[in-house]
Parts: sequence; structure tokens; C-alpha cells
Amino acid sequence: MSRVEHIPGHTFHGRKGAVENGFRYSVDYVLVDPEAIPDGPRLFSMGRANLTSMHQSDHGGAPKRGRGAAWVREVLAAHGTGLTGPLLLMAQPRVLGHVFNPVSFWLCHDEGGVLRAVIAEVTNTFGDRHSYLVRHEDGAAITAQDRLKAVKLLHVSPFQPVEGGYVFRFDIREDHIGIWIDYTAGDGGLIATLTGPRLPLTNRGILTACLRRPFGSRRVLGLIHWQALKLWWKGAKYRNRPSPPAAEVSACEDSSPARKAS
Repeated sequence: MSRVEHIPGHTFHGRKGAVENGFRYSVDYVLVDPEAIPDGPRLFSMGRANLTSMHQSDHGGAPKRGRGAAWVREVLAAHGTGLTGPLLLMAQPRVLGHVFNPVSFWLCHDEGGVLRAVIAEVTNTFGDRHSYLVRHEDGAAITAQDRLKAVKLLHVSPFQPVEGGYVFRFDIREDHIGIWIDYTAGDGGLIATLTGPRLPLTNRGILTACLRRPFGSRRVLGLIHWQALKLWWKGAKYRNRPSPPAAEVSACEDSSPARKAS
């Protein structure tokens, strides 16, 4: 895929447990092939300054020291996936040089273009990052019906513990993307979703996004801190930041229960 795609989506977060909280915001992601020369509009660049841009150093490894697709290829090889097909990166772009992605997604395909693995690259507001390699144990295709599990290892919200696990679901179509993450820890947790259409990225789309959702990821950071203030006001327990996990990547726990039973 040489064109750059725009996903003007919506994210929903709903907290589970005694202290309830929920919000729904609009958000802009882009979808690119990080190993191709992108066919994008003038207001978007790869690897150089622009109104909107994506940089290798922002993804694939530690924040600001990322190695992009080369890092992903190494991870896929190290975990014995055998995947050498196309990679797509779905992330919020830099806007006027600033970026913060609570979660980005590397979509990893086989040579035939079938989605076989996803690397969910999670970054917290403290500057820590951990990536979850999500796939079937037998390397089967990932479909919209599959539920894929991973153990939570990274401290994300100070109002959630570092325990329990995630259940991921991915519905990746040619014209639409849907991602659902169900986090459970004891009788608490949260539901997080990201859904939106896949459209060609255009100058008009960039300008519209900047007007309707100004400041890009700065706005996202502001909303995160606003929700944290609401949780504190509601009496949610605050947890200090623990040391991040030593490993950069962890593999999913197991495959979809429904698929195993079939």
C-alpha cells in the first residue's frame, strides 16, 4: 500500500468496577506502509517536519529511539512467526512536531496479504513503552470473530493495577477498521474501542481534522489528564508508577477460546 490513509475515528473508554467513568472522543489516525515511499498529500511527510508527519524514531522500540519496520521484522523473527509479508503502521501522526500515542498498531501480514499478527505498541504518560505481540499460537489468520489474550505488564493508568489481562479483537477491512480491547483485573478494568473508516489522506482532511480536533496529540494528552482528574474526584484509588517491564515485547497468552473449541 503506497497511499497514506486517514482514519477519522472515535475512541470509547468505559471503566468497569465500583468507580464508573466513560467517555467517547473523536481522534485521527493514519495508516501507512513504513517500508514504501508514501503517496501522500503536501501537508503530510514521512521522516521530516510538516504540519503532520510520521517519524521512524516514534515507533518500533523505545520512544524517541524507535527503529520502525526494522524492529518489527526482528520481533516477528525472534518469536518464530515466519511472517515476511507487508507491514502497516496505524498511529496518530505528529502535528507540528508533537506526538503522543497511547497505543499504536503494527498490522503484520503474510506474503498473501492475510493479517496474521498485530503488535500493539502501548505508551504511558510517564514515557514507558511495552509492546504486545498478538496472534494465534498456530499462526492462523486473525478474523473479526477472534478474541486474543495478553497479560498486562505495563503501568498505563495510575487508577488501574498492573495485573489481569487484555482481550483484543480486530476487524480490519478495506474500508473500515474496528479494534476492541477488554481489560479485566479482578472485578474491575475497562473497555476501550477504536473504530473508523479508511479514507485517502488529503490536505483537506488534514486541515479539517486540525480545525475540528486542534493540536493533535496535545489534545489527547489534555483529555487523558482531564479524565484522570475526574477519577480522582470520584475517589478512584491512585497507584504510584512501578518500574516498567524489562522486556520490550511480550507474546499473547493464547488463542481465541471459541476458535480452540471448533
